[in-house]
Amino acid sequence: MTLASERQELILAAVRERGTVRLADLVARLGVTAVTVRRDVTILADRGLVQRVHGGVTQPHRAQPPEQRALAASSPFGRPPGQALVGMVVPTVEFYWPPVIQGAQSAVAAAGGRLALRGSAYDAAEDRRQVSALLDRGARTLLIAPTTTGEAGLDLLRWLGSLTVPVLLVERLPPPALPTLPLDAVTTAHSLGAGLAVRHLVTLGHHRIAFITARFSPTTKALLEGWRETVASLGLPGSEDLEFDVPAYGSPGWADAYDAVLRRCQDAGVTALFVHSDREAIGLTERARDRGLTVPDDLAVVSYDDEVAAASDPPLTAVRPPKHRLGSVAAEMALARMADPAERPVHRVQLWPTLVVRASCGGAGTASAPTDW
Repeated sequence: MTLASERQELILAAVRERGTVRLADLVARLGVTAVTVRRDVTILADRGLVQRVHGGVTQPHRAQPPEQRALAASSPFGRPPGQALVGMVVPTVEFYWPPVIQGAQSAVAAAGGRLALRGSAYDAAEDRRQVSALLDRGARTLLIAPTTTGEAGLDLLRWLGSLTVPVLLVERLPPPALPTLPLDAVTTAHSLGAGLAVRHLVTLGHHRIAFITARFSPTTKALLEGWRETVASLGLPGSEDLEFDVPAYGSPGWADAYDAVLRRCQDAGVTALFVHSDREAIGLTERARDRGLTVPDDLAVVSYDDEVAAASDPPLTAVRPPKHRLGSVAAEMALARMADPAERPVHRVQLWPTLVVRASCGGAGTASAPTDW
């Protein structure tokens, strides 16, 4: 973009659409330097068309979005909005969660706030301790992926619902025992993601598809439900004979366990695997190769997560949860709740994952079971 007026119109359009936009995103979108973007933003701010915030640009005060109004309201005694603290508690800072955390941090920073992160351990008592610590530090809203099972999980959710600060559940929903708990939530449609994988394999000619996972989690539960529902709706063979638990890739005994699963898949006539997560899919692909099989000619593989699936040999087709966007939406919803705690209705938002097609499924042909397993 060469004309300043055209750049500035694009900046205004982005701010109108999104409310708050990071300068880094504008640099990438416009294809110009950060200095040029800052100069354009300064011109627009001087004309009263936008308002500059730390690391970004937002609508002017008279038209500020809810999240920005919330940060302004959270600054007592004239403290700058940047002092507003958003607390976040996740069960682990590994595996699924780093992109979610990054998304939340980006959204909070773009709105002028600060994210304080605490790691828990899939334990209700620890969740409560970490939340209390964040409240003691002055957190004005909370993002949390709490333990929701058992009586301890129910007690934790009831306590979260009683807090005077807004609480938003991330990748969690209240269980059936608490159907009217008035907490906002943002989740990924994992069961739909399983359906995307199965339907993709069916279009390639596969009819016997195994579901394999290395650890049970809320994500695994939803994937299993989605796999079963899709298999049933399509009239495919589906039974516990096609559902397998395996040890984590690289853990003691993993190779023998994966070989045993592959043998059982052979006996069941399986031609395709849907695997949670990438590491286990890569391990199964390796063991299949060592057994003289090729992916995708003899066996198709779809992974769920898409963290390292592209680095596999061959690159794995994968279902990708929108992790970064999940975090940013969660933060935006929590900030909006801060701005309107009484009138805003409870929001339950579900984001769809996407299917990323690579080389591990091929064309599949008739997808008949190989005879040389």
